[in-house]
Amino acid sequence: MSNLKDHIWIVLSHKSFLWILLFINLLGTIYGYDWYMWQLVDTEPKFWIFVPDSPTASLFFTLAIIGWIINRNFKLIEALALITLVKYGLWAVVMNLLTLVESGSIGWVGWMLIGSHFAMAVQAILYIPFYRFTFIHIAIAAVWTVHNDIIDYVFGQMPIYSNLMVYMDKIGYFTFWLSIACITLAYYVWKKRVPVLSNNRK
Repeated sequence: MSNLKDHIWIVLSHKSFLWILLFINLLGTIYGYDWYMWQLVDTEPKFWIFVPDSPTASLFFTLAIIGWIINRNFKLIEALALITLVKYGLWAVVMNLLTLVESGSIGWVGWMLIGSHFAMAVQAILYIPFYRFTFIHIAIAAVWTVHNDIIDYVFGQMPIYSNLMVYMDKIGYFTFWLSIACITLAYYVWKKRVPVLSNNRK
């Protein structure tokens, strides 16, 4: 099993694979921003940055990949990527499944969104060994993440799912605790790495 994991990691960490992953995430980011254009048209410009949540998360990961390809760590970007990719990846999966329950069908586009957003969360987890963010980067990313929730559910800028709008208070509550869980995950990743770094200095 360990040999299999080693072989998988060799593939995941190879620069050729990182270039492929960069291309996929860049295309997904562009597609995501285009997806939100109709909502941005009806949004005040001051809220634009907070509306397209998933493509912004994949943009963070795209920038992180660029850093890894050139042998650098954009630490704040990495913290933002981990927290927001897992958060919005899982969030979109749950929202589309709830839409399926409410409407009885989500079509191929809905299933595509479930698959692609689940993959977002998975890739963020797979590349945990690459992250080099510190506690301060987690703190800044946490402020961004919770602030985004406030903009979404207090100022009404959340992604629009027509079948689910009547549940926005419950969805907002779920989203807040999902944010806390993802921030906690980032803290755990950092905390687990710190003793290893300390032991290496001895």
